[in-house]
Amino acid sequence: MTEQIRWGILATGGIAATFTEDLKTLPGAVVGAVGSRSTESARRFADRYDIPRAHGSWAELAADEEVDVVYVATPHHAHHEAAKLCLEAGKAVLCEKAFTVNHAQARELVDIARDRGVFLMEAMWMRCVPAIRRLAELLDDGVIGEVARVNADFGLSGPFPPEHRLRDPELAGGALLDLGVYPVSLAHLVLGRPETVHATGRLTAEGVDEVTGMLFGYRSGAVATLSCGLTGGSPVTAMITGSLGRVTIPSPFFRPDGFTVHRADSDEVFRVGYTGHGMVHEAAEVMRCLSEGLTQSPLVPWEATLDVMSVMDDVRRSLGVVYPGESR
Repeated sequence: MTEQIRWGILATGGIAATFTEDLKTLPGAVVGAVGSRSTESARRFADRYDIPRAHGSWAELAADEEVDVVYVATPHHAHHEAAKLCLEAGKAVLCEKAFTVNHAQARELVDIARDRGVFLMEAMWMRCVPAIRRLAELLDDGVIGEVARVNADFGLSGPFPPEHRLRDPELAGGALLDLGVYPVSLAHLVLGRPETVHATGRLTAEGVDEVTGMLFGYRSGAVATLSCGLTGGSPVTAMITGSLGRVTIPSPFFRPDGFTVHRADSDEVFRVGYTGHGMVHEAAEVMRCLSEGLTQSPLVPWEATLDVMSVMDDVRRSLGVVYPGESR
């Protein structure tokens, strides 16, 4: 890829820093601007990563004529506002996951992108890392036959104090949107949208999910058993079982450097590493799509993002998690 794509970074937290570090290693990527609600924060970030323009508001970044695509790296609760601002300014958007707080917000962003012909993609980097892409190809080729089960987990050890963003309803906290989005997205990648969604768990005193277990059922008869939590570290591994064998994905399953296919007569290890922190691959996919004039990525299509958001709405409904501004 020889065409230069000019990036703007919206927000200046840890995930923005990690993404920017990867982005600066990608040929053709130009990190031209950063935007924050604080001029001081934007300036510090710009100085740290040698970014020429620092904007003290999201609107200024969205209006920057020398930016082609904006990476939205705010906490979940602000994704919708930030991405909408950029899309309405005609900017392509790569928006962190969970994509929005709920399906309704996600649908509005997709509708805006479709109506305006502007590129939009959820930053579900798992779908873009080489190992997961190779695994998806093998599953499509029937390497383990018909898939019957998907198992995946993501738990952090904590403990997290009440003021932590993961426990703050105002910031759309809880295990599901921050951690559970990965198991749910893996299940969707393998099996599509479930027909039935069952969930149980425990809430914090603030009203966000602390421990969540999910059981999804599919028309084929397959099932997915998924979990996430903030009260204990888990293996963060995944297993996909089919009629002819199974696949085990090591930790962290959302950014593996390989996987193993187990069949009755053999175990085959596939080593497929990633570059940098692993986020470079989603950035490369965005740039490929922009160069080809696409408005959505075939690796992270709008339908998949909307399905995952809808399923997580169902899970939260079962748990009784309602964020400020939502109706019960």
